[in-house]
Amino acid sequence: MGVVMRISAQSVCAAIRDDIVAGVLPRGARLAEEQLAQRYGVSRVPVREALRTLESEGFVVSRRHAGACVARPDEREAADLLDIRALLEPLGAARAAQRRTEAHLKVMRGLVRLGRQRAGQGQDGDLRSLAEWFHETVAQATGSPPLAALLVQNRRKIRWLHPPDPAARDEESWQERGALVDAIARGDAERARAVVLAQLDRAPGSADLRAFEAEMRAGRPPAPRKPPVNTARGRS
Repeated sequence: MGVVMRISAQSVCAAIRDDIVAGVLPRGARLAEEQLAQRYGVSRVPVREALRTLESEGFVVSRRHAGACVARPDEREAADLLDIRALLEPLGAARAAQRRTEAHLKVMRGLVRLGRQRAGQGQDGDLRSLAEWFHETVAQATGSPPLAALLVQNRRKIRWLHPPDPAARDEESWQERGALVDAIARGDAERARAVVLAQLDRAPGSADLRAFEAEMRAGRPPAPRKPPVNTARGRS
């Protein structure tokens, strides 16, 4: 029974997290256990456990006498996520090049092949889920569960607070992922790191991040950053 409960809580946690990231549950929304249990077709126990996990991840906050609600990250936290990504993802790519298995490579190559095909045909319905699967596989290929968890969580929160441009460069993005797989397959950690750094340089928010780092290196107080797209209010 305990194992079943744990699996159920993980599933509920993933469902609530997905709805938060997608904006179905907007920032500041109250998360009543009974309503969530009805929504996801489970008892209140796995919902309670899921909310504790999401609070530890920063998606949910609990207030005394008010219960749980979706977090409202401020501009500083949203900007910090980009700084963290700039440190974590090149490291993750380098570790994946050093530690990947043939199974990891097979999955990554298959996802790149499928992603290129769908992007080329304009079938963008599931490209986001394919991209998430790809980057989670790269994270797993680091051979470090703590690093993999940080990589995946950071990407989820960036997707929440810095949503991608609707006119995303799908075909080019999958070509870049293919170049990353090539570097990882060769065991070329420096090339893998460089590929990721080039990708991040073109990612949403990167211009603000580069300006911030230049000012810090020059010893000047950084100028206030532009507010991220998604921090002002939740979507209805």
